[in-house]
Amino acid sequence: MDILDIIRKRRSIREYKKDMPKDTEIEKILESGRWAPSGLNNQPWRFLVIKEKGKKDGLGKFTKPEYADTIRNAPVVLIVCMDNADSYNRDKDLMAIGACIENILLTAHTTGIATCWMGEIINQKEKLAKYLKFDEDLEIMAVIALGYSDEDIAEGCRKPLSGLMIE
Repeated sequence: MDILDIIRKRRSIREYKKDMPKDTEIEKILESGRWAPSGLNNQPWRFLVIKEKGKKDGLGKFTKPEYADTIRNAPVVLIVCMDNADSYNRDKDLMAIGACIENILLTAHTTGIATCWMGEIINQKEKLAKYLKFDEDLEIMAVIALGYSDEDIAEGCRKPLSGLMIE
């Protein structure tokens, strides 16, 4: 599949089948994140894979009720963190984490696994980090619901490229 087709067809999915992705699929997805570019090759990302229902139910308490079910019902939740102890330039490391997350989303899509990069929960990242008992150097950057889609996938739309160009 052409990379632009992969990018255009990926969607945020909020309803998942109960089937658990294989460990080899999850490892492939994380491996793609690991290979994202980073300044000085510092690779500041760290990953936590959560499959346990009780832990996912707990995560759901850190977001708005309308988003909590996506987290609770996803077979897997990935937490992507930045290890501030390995950070050398926050702006560059944030861009690297973004590249890591995009690799994860696109690889999951090509593996037949749906994802939803959850945004609202990040507003509670300090409380969430305490709940997860993270070391103070770990800063939560993303919470990603992951599983096999159980919803119809809508056609995407974007602003025309001409409207995004700076003259």
